[in-house]
Amino acid sequence: MNKWVIGSRPRTLPAAIAPVLVGTALIQINGISINWFNALLALAVSLLLQIGVNYSNDYSDGIKGTDAERVGPVRLVASGLATAKQVKQAAYLTFFAACVAGLILSLRTSPWLILVGVISIIAAWKYTGGENPYGYKGFGEISVFVFFGIVATMGSYFAQSQKLTWQAFLIALPMGALACSLLAINNLRDLPKDLLVSKKTLAVRLGDKRARTALLVLLIVAQLSSALIFQITPWGLITLLSLPLTFAISKEIMGGASGKALIPLLGKTGKLQLAMALLITLALTLGRA
Repeated sequence: MNKWVIGSRPRTLPAAIAPVLVGTALIQINGISINWFNALLALAVSLLLQIGVNYSNDYSDGIKGTDAERVGPVRLVASGLATAKQVKQAAYLTFFAACVAGLILSLRTSPWLILVGVISIIAAWKYTGGENPYGYKGFGEISVFVFFGIVATMGSYFAQSQKLTWQAFLIALPMGALACSLLAINNLRDLPKDLLVSKKTLAVRLGDKRARTALLVLLIVAQLSSALIFQITPWGLITLLSLPLTFAISKEIMGGASGKALIPLLGKTGKLQLAMALLITLALTLGRA
């Protein structure tokens, strides 16, 4: 497989697709047709930001030495597959492409999206980049919830409607909680190594046992908040079909899975988020006025 595809960390991409899917689908509840070009632009921005984050994290962690001998996806810099300069350039190019797509979308909708895009890119770079990365202080989950949950979902809805509503916020909650779950599993897997390099992720700060409990809470919040979509349409209860997968992931987490055993759970959680998004999209489509 191409090294740049590997470096983009494909297993994380459902976290970028899911919020755009549900945010776009919400417009149907009001009987309004989807603007597919705006939807594709929103999807492009979300995917490019996710890939850009992955490249920038690879670069920043690589030059800091925190990716040395780490379990999990291949790191381009740490593994020697690419130089730090090349990965940094890849991150810049990806963020630039996100800016172009975002600018076109903002010209078609609202200039406020330009500001949102700039803040999103700064947050993406500052996660592990710069002299004082907030990802090293345990604030990564908050950022992921805000930008890959609330902002991505409500932004996708705004791209269709030019409005922000409580319904958009409600459907953003499970997306944010599941995006956080992906990061939480990643940080739980890396906890022993992060301790050695003083990378104080939330998992490091909480410790193994409480980190698992926090992850369980995120999965429960995702499942419950998705079911609450019945307040928008009775069809929202079909999201309960994802309960077996939520339970299976929770069981492995609380059963003590660690290290390499957590890697498959990243894929399962990505599938859960995508399945949840598809169920929410189906519910909103069936509930169309």
